Amino acid sequence: MFIDKVKIYVQSGRGGSGCISFRREKYIPNGGPDGGDGGRGGDIIFLAEKNINSLVDFRYKKKFIAESGENGAKKNCSGKDGKDMIIKVPVGTVVREFKSKKIIADMYYAGQKKIIARGGRGGKGNQHYATSRRQAPRYAEPGGEAKELDLILELKLIADVGLIGLPNAGKSSLLAAMTNAKPKIANYKFTTLSPNLGVVKNKFLDFIIADIPGLIEGASSGLGLGHEFLRHVERTKILLHVVDLACLDGENVVENIKKINNELFLYKKDLMRKRQIVVGNKLDLVDENDLDELKNFCKEKNYDLFLVSAVMRKGLDELINFVSRILGQENNDIFVFEEDYFEEEKSETERFVLKKISDGYYEVSGKAIEKMMGYNNFETESGFDFFQKYMCENNIISELKKIGLKEGDTVKILDYEFEYIE
Repeated sequence: MFIDKVKIYVQSGRGGSGCISFRREKYIPNGGPDGGDGGRGGDIIFLAEKNINSLVDFRYKKKFIAESGENGAKKNCSGKDGKDMIIKVPVGTVVREFKSKKIIADMYYAGQKKIIARGGRGGKGNQHYATSRRQAPRYAEPGGEAKELDLILELKLIADVGLIGLPNAGKSSLLAAMTNAKPKIANYKFTTLSPNLGVVKNKFLDFIIADIPGLIEGASSGLGLGHEFLRHVERTKILLHVVDLACLDGENVVENIKKINNELFLYKKDLMRKRQIVVGNKLDLVDENDLDELKNFCKEKNYDLFLVSAVMRKGLDELINFVSRILGQENNDIFVFEEDYFEEEKSETERFVLKKISDGYYEVSGKAIEKMMGYNNFETESGFDFFQKYMCENNIISELKKIGLKEGDTVKILDYEFEYIE
């Protein structure tokens, strides 16, 4: 089964918390702090694998959680780091953040690795907070939080050439004739239900060609299968626009070309900038002298035109040689989607949670303030001066005033309560 778009949930590992411990040995009744650090949480890492060609593995498994780091222990023992979660995806997979639809990563080459969600850092043990004035700190840093993300994975095939055209134009037959691929071929609509890839061998330059299925009028708005597979056109360098020269039911070759090009334009305007070669197929069923309208249209639009018969293998060598030469002359770098999702850095005030509990009573919490309260010594005048300076420099007082703090009110931090004085 070919699946090229899925939604999954990932969560990195939480960091282990630091340990609060003091050395307790015989003949050493007042040993110093010896709390170890917590371990780092595991990362969520994506790995591009060339041997995977679909996202079908994500059909049933949609939740991926990395291992959390272990907590620190006494005797300066650090906690074990959590194992990274490695998720294998096909080459060509684009990773997007679900809500914003912004690109986190484009996995465009085999072996590429990308950290999608970093694990939480390990918290420091209380040994790090000992000072000459505070020799027995009863504070250890908690581990960093895990990061959660809802992701959209989109597979955009990496091919040099894309075959486009209406159903029954003969794209699958042309692919089979040009390559060693064996697509399903029949004379009815939507024979091809998934993109087919093939390698064209040539004396000038070998290249990869993809048959893009499901293009009909209205495909860009979701009709047929085109809405699902148009994304595979985006990486290609050249488009081979296959048309049925022997079209039936009153259809017109030129009008059919216009229909598909309109869908490309509506889906993404940039697709119309790609070099387009019109390939008139089924030449064995028509008289070439009756194709003046098609020839004049291609000349007007500056499209290269090749008349072939996939069944009779007529004109294929000329077409292949032409495409190979063009690819050899142009930049062969793979089209890469630019990353535009970046984790927003938290401002100073966002490190603190300020609440009005009731009239005249406020609470301040958060890891930063908890850390400061743990290592500061309120029993000394310098320690209390440091506390007041910290509250002002980090805009905590000003932010409390915005929600109603006034002189004489009480501010609660952990187990401490302070009266605010201007």
